[in-house]
Amino acid sequence: MGLDMYLNKGPKVHIGEVDYEEVAYWRKANHIHKWFVDNVQNGVDDCGAYRVSKEKLQELYDILNEVICNPELASEKLPCTNGFSFGSCDYDENYYESLQYTAEVIDSILTNTDFENECIEYCSSW
Repeated sequence: MGLDMYLNKGPKVHIGEVDYEEVAYWRKANHIHKWFVDNVQNGVDDCGAYRVSKEKLQELYDILNEVICNPELASEKLPCTNGFSFGSCDYDENYYESLQYTAEVIDSILTNTDFENECIEYCSSW
């Protein structure tokens, strides 16, 4: 049990059930989760699925790169958050590895997604 997080890709317009493709997965990366809750989910942490705009993905990508280049900004730009089984709140090797992974994933999404016809959704469970 713990915080699991996903970015999924699917058609922007669809009728009925759609199988989304998983394009990213994190486990207990609470700082990334906090960013999505604060910036995409309007502060509501309810394990729902939320569409993420290209602009929001670019915003996160820019913040990730800023923190990767300036680790002293971590607690200000991408702070950790506590939660039931949300994992560590240390700014340690795992924290920075998750930043690098997330930057690579977002770069790939921004490069390989047709935002006119496809959408990205963030969802979590805990």
